[in-house]
Amino acid sequence: MIFTPLEQFSIVSYIPFHAGNIYLSFTNSSLYLLITISAVFSVFFLVTKNGGFLVPYRWQSVVEMIYEFVVSLVYEQIGSKGEKYFPLIFTTFVFLLFTNLIGMIPYSFTATSHFLVTFGLSLSLFIGITIVGFQTHKLHFLSLLLPKGAPLALAPLLVVLELVSYCFRAISLGVRLFANIMAGHTLVKILSGFAYTMLSVGGLMTIASVIPFTIVFALTGLEIGVACLQAYVFTILTCIYLNDAINLH
Repeated sequence: MIFTPLEQFSIVSYIPFHAGNIYLSFTNSSLYLLITISAVFSVFFLVTKNGGFLVPYRWQSVVEMIYEFVVSLVYEQIGSKGEKYFPLIFTTFVFLLFTNLIGMIPYSFTATSHFLVTFGLSLSLFIGITIVGFQTHKLHFLSLLLPKGAPLALAPLLVVLELVSYCFRAISLGVRLFANIMAGHTLVKILSGFAYTMLSVGGLMTIASVIPFTIVFALTGLEIGVACLQAYVFTILTCIYLNDAINLH
């Protein structure tokens, strides 16, 4: 059997279920999404169940840092009008952060390495943000499609281009997250396989295998940073799009 670096992204059905052509099986992706939700709930419940401590311990400090980070992000990108959307933005950031970091555990599964998961999340946010825009500005929200000061003669072309650009946000937001996570995990798996092969050969190759193993460890640390960064990028872009919908910038 030939193993490939892409094998780690295979969807495995644990509890098969389908009705006709509709498949609702419980898969490894479903399992790790459930694990992520359980981990987030457990951490935040344990930290906040007694109202927290006056002198925070380690996990409470981490949670408070995440909370303060997202609060500052919302105020910087949206302003005071973004307060009521803070729970959505905070939940999105924490969910992506935990999902990406859990995927860094050896022999685990990274749900955000699948475009269907990231696109489903980005599309849901895109639809919600569009609804917020129409609720806030009614039909005046459509002025977002025509830049201020643009010549009326170019209006038909500009509206089409802006509409395509606006709708493409739903795709680009999901693709960016999926592509970065998938590429990083694939690279680590390729180098790990290369290092293991050199180690198995023996002789001088065993000594030389120290080099790829060192690179793998360095890349693993880098991937942990990328996991956090991609959660931040996804969240800040969501804030920017929400700011456009609220303030029509």
